[in-house]
This record gives sequence, structure tokens and C-alpha cells, in this order.
Amino acid sequence: MVQKDRLITFLDTPGHAAFTAMRARGAQGADIVILVVAATDGVMPQTREAIAHAKAARVPIIVALNKIDRPDANPDFTKHQLAEAGLVPDEWDGNTLVVPVSAKQKLGLDDLLEAVLLVSDSMDIHANPNGKTIGTIIEASLDKAKGVIATLLVQNGTLKMGDTILAGDTYGKLRAMFDFHGKPIRSAGPSTPVQIMGLGDVPSAGEVFQVVPSEKEARAMIDARNTAKQQDSVAAPKATLEQLFEKFQAGEIRELALILKADVQGSLDPIVTSLKDLSKGDIKINILQAETGNISENDIMLAAASKAIVLGFNVQADNAARNLAESEGVSVRLYDIIYRMTEDIEKALKGMLEPEFKETKVGQATVRAVFKINKVGNIAGCRVTTGELRRNAKIRLIRNGTTIFEGEISSLKHEKDDVEEVRQGFDCGVSLKGYNEIVEGDVLECYTVEKTAK
Repeated sequence: MVQKDRLITFLDTPGHAAFTAMRARGAQGADIVILVVAATDGVMPQTREAIAHAKAARVPIIVALNKIDRPDANPDFTKHQLAEAGLVPDEWDGNTLVVPVSAKQKLGLDDLLEAVLLVSDSMDIHANPNGKTIGTIIEASLDKAKGVIATLLVQNGTLKMGDTILAGDTYGKLRAMFDFHGKPIRSAGPSTPVQIMGLGDVPSAGEVFQVVPSEKEARAMIDARNTAKQQDSVAAPKATLEQLFEKFQAGEIRELALILKADVQGSLDPIVTSLKDLSKGDIKINILQAETGNISENDIMLAAASKAIVLGFNVQADNAARNLAESEGVSVRLYDIIYRMTEDIEKALKGMLEPEFKETKVGQATVRAVFKINKVGNIAGCRVTTGELRRNAKIRLIRNGTTIFEGEISSLKHEKDDVEEVRQGFDCGVSLKGYNEIVEGDVLECYTVEKTAK
């Protein structure tokens, strides 16, 4: 839309937590983030995630304080919550513009647009309409009649009819272009959204596109990318503390980005204070998010988008989060002693961290009965539900979602035979070395630990 003869392009990303990944792309593709916060609800968990994404992308934030017309609106309380989340309102001598609005009554919208122009005037936003044409894929779909239709945001250069563009593993020559009103156009400059036709396949949303000289060159670039991917296809390299320090020494980074999860707020506060105290040397510590609760997929997505390390204190990472961390190359480090966490970070900042250990889940079993045997102790009668139990692997006993014991298996039997492993679907008897208080319903998680090469 146009405000005072200046074009403002809005990229809408939904606020629900399920769309964390999409919102992360929105923060990366924007010059300014407008964070819509309801004065009736205050700062919600997804609001904190959006703040973390915007901060990680180093994008300035304007808060649109919505629903101020409602009788149950509490703008002062919401501003206090925003301040606690690091967004101190400008009226409280902070740096965040908070604009009261009502979408339903259409109140304050002009003030919001004025705030956008004000913030943009204070920033160094530049694009060259005559430079290399690049931008971001906002969304794409396959229409049975028209073929692949993609919505793009041009961020530099000028996109023209007939250009050949490359986006991820797909390319094509533009045969139709439309503006945001659906009218045909011949070209689109920086900060212009445009709908195009001509790509050979559907690109992923959030993919960066560029104009290339020809389709032949596009194919060559895709082949080169695929070759590079195959060489690195074993596993995505994790952004370990050691690797991040090496990048600092090479001049590639100047800060250590962390996402912190703890069991309770009482643990979180001293950890944050301790970590901030370490941020006094050449490397600065940037805590993108500090929350209570187990490590989730949303935490991993934020870490992947921000090149951050995930630290957990007295919490666990669920299976979905672990799998995503593995595929995205995100390093997750779990601790149960605060000083060991801060010690690791301090050593990393000094380049002295010991090699980390990689945990791989092997299998899981459920305790269906407990048998007391004289001179032996309690034997857990188990059914292996996933993977397998291995005699020489590590074992973790989980009760009601909490880890009760970690150690080794002292004996593993199938029927009456001592065995080295029991696979999914089979029953077995398990006794644990140094722990005898097994109860029915406990979960045994079998895993291996390997030292990762530095």
C-alpha cells in the first residue's frame, strides 16, 4: 500500500505456534517487523517466539497493540510484559514504538503506517534497481491449468518478463507476471511483490531466487549444488561450540547465539545472569530465547534459522525435536548442574572446550511387571516397543516424563537365556546396575554415547 507517496509492502505471517518456520522466513525477508499483540491476551508464547526470530534476524520491531477498543483490554499490563521480553516502549524511554490500534474499529492504522515510515527513515535501507536481481519465494503452488504459480518478493535489482530465474532446484523463464492486484506487469523493482508463471517445478517457500543468464547456466548451477550436497550428505555439520569459536578466530562471527530452556523459572534466572556475566570478552553472548519447559521442535527451528546452540538445564528434548536437530545440524547440550553449563560456555569462549559426546537412541521398552528375586533384586519384565535393547549400551529410566536413573544394564534375558540384544516386539527381563526401585509403567530408554571428533 502507499503512504505519503511511499510504497510499503506487507508480508503476512500467521501468529500460531504451528507456523514458526514460516514466521522465521518472514523475519528474514523483512526490513521491519510489525508484531501484533492483543491488549486482551498480552504476550503469549508464540509472541515470544516471534520476538526471538526478529531479534535473531536483527530486524527492528514495531508493536501494534491491538483490540484497545475492548472493555477487557489492559494495555499497561501488556506493555510491562513487552518490557520484560526486551521490547521497552518508547514512552518508557525504550527503543520500541508501541502503537495502539483496533483492527475491528480501524483505529490507529494511520499512526501505525507513520511508525513504519519513521523507523524506515532511521534505518539504512538500500536496494539497487540496476543491480543483481535477487529475492525470496513467499509461496508457490501447482495449478492444473496454469502450471507452477509462485509469489516472489524482489529485494534487489529489477525482475523483467522473459528473465530466467533459479530458485533452489528449479528454474524457468518468466512467461507471465502480475502485481498484487492481479494485473499483468512487465517488470518489478525492489520491495515489490509479484506473482509469476514459468518455473518448471514448485520451489520451497522461503527459498532465495536469482536471475541467471540462461536456462543452460541454471541447470549447471543446480548440478554443481547437487554435487556439493552429495559430498556433505552424511549429516549436516552441527554448529558446535568448538566450531563457532573457530569461526570467531577466522573473523566469521562476533557473537555466540544461545537458546536456553530450563525446568523452572528459579533455575532460568541465575543461568541467564551467569551467562551474561561471561559476555565481556571479544565474543558476545546473545541469548535469543530463555524459557521454561522441555526442548521442542520450535526451539530447534529457531536455532536452525539463527545458527544457535540449544542449552537445556534439567529438561529433555522430545523425539521429534531430537530428529529435527539431527537433520538440521543443530547442537543440543543438556546439563543438570549449572556451573558445568557456564563452564562449557566459558571454555568455548577461550577455545578450550573438550570434545562433545553424541547420544544416539537405540530403542525403548515399557516395564509391564516387576519380579523380586532373592539375592538378585528386582527384575523388570519389559516389552521392547521401538528399536532394541542392547546389553552393552547405556540405559535411562523415565517415570512420568522425568528421568529417574541413568546407568548400565547388569543383565538382559530373553526367556531364560542371557542375550546381547532384544528387538522390537519381544519380551525380556532387565536388571539395572546400581538401581533397584523399578516400578510397573516405567520406560527404559536405551542409547549409545560416542565422542565426536573435534
